[in-house]
Amino acid sequence: MQNALLDTIALEDAHTSGAYVKRDVQIVRGQGARLEDAAGRSYIDCVGGMGAANLGHGHPAILAAIQRQAAELMVCPELFHNPVRAEYQAALCAAAAMPRVFLCNSGAEAIEGAIKATRAATGRPTIVAAMRGFHGRTLGALSATWNKTYRAPFEPLLPEVRHVPFNDADKLADALDETVAAVIVEPVQGEGGVIPAAPGYLRAVADLCRQNGSLLILDEIQTGFGRTGWLFAHQADGVRPDVLCLAKSIAGGLPMGAVLLGERAGTFPPATHGSTFGGNPLACAAGLAALDVLVTGDLVERARERGAAVLDHLRAHLPERAVRDVRGRGLMIGIELRGKVGPVLAALAERGVLALPAGRTVLRLLPPLVISDDDLWAAVATVEEVLSDAV
Repeated sequence: MQNALLDTIALEDAHTSGAYVKRDVQIVRGQGARLEDAAGRSYIDCVGGMGAANLGHGHPAILAAIQRQAAELMVCPELFHNPVRAEYQAALCAAAAMPRVFLCNSGAEAIEGAIKATRAATGRPTIVAAMRGFHGRTLGALSATWNKTYRAPFEPLLPEVRHVPFNDADKLADALDETVAAVIVEPVQGEGGVIPAAPGYLRAVADLCRQNGSLLILDEIQTGFGRTGWLFAHQADGVRPDVLCLAKSIAGGLPMGAVLLGERAGTFPPATHGSTFGGNPLACAAGLAALDVLVTGDLVERARERGAAVLDHLRAHLPERAVRDVRGRGLMIGIELRGKVGPVLAALAERGVLALPAGRTVLRLLPPLVISDDDLWAAVATVEEVLSDAV
């Protein structure tokens, strides 16, 4: 077994692109909120597929939908009508209270589509984004992303992009003019440190956009599909975006993304945008099953309730000598440390919990919404132990 493990690691290291810094763990299977490595060790999954596994691993409804659709039809471009796609588009638009949707394959693709849609609708070139925001790594999405480490090797990027402080409506107002097509923000900044929008901020952004004739793009790629305790995080703020970007958990783990278009965004001009695999029947079937699980079950409400309980517990019990802040919404939790997060991630893995960073000093927890209470609180206890040992 050990030789097979080393052979796999060596083989992957020999041929991988170099873009990823890999951890010394080989994951071979998963079930629910548990992952298993090649040596048979079980881990509580608080990585959650980097946000793509809200329904966990091996969810029976997702598996059944994939198996059924794979046997019938997997590929059908949007040159042709398809019943599964039609049903999914209608269901997703109804859930988001938006009339139209463009289906694609990833979050970065969704952001690219949103930039094009808002430029086409307004005839304006400029995009305003938030400092510390993350929107993807393709060139348009990267232009809206703040982190200079991601941006610098690929400059020059799109020139007409401005960044303003997050949660500062006054600075946003100063940045708006007749050239601004859209403002793009996350309801909770994920990669930027798990920073929620302040009460009233999204409403202020929406109002400023309307006054300026600009469109509001909400990036809910990570916050969507129940993660924050609402089907979509902006629903908690009573805000309706002009464009809504979705991906990650949209199809229960299959690659998929979506750009939902409100009335002010209109539609794409014919033949101006497209995607070979976008709206393929396999992803649509999985998406329809995932949406049904979230809409008809209690996972979203439980994420809100259990997330609030976890946040309260961590705020009360984590040592101040090791922790600056605990923040988040639902089961999207960030713990800002006084030191670097890398050693904490390694210590958690040694104790059977896999988690994420959100920058150099923030520990991010994204457990699947299907996680059992026992596993959720075991993960919380392990975080407490590791951070207590760190001081």
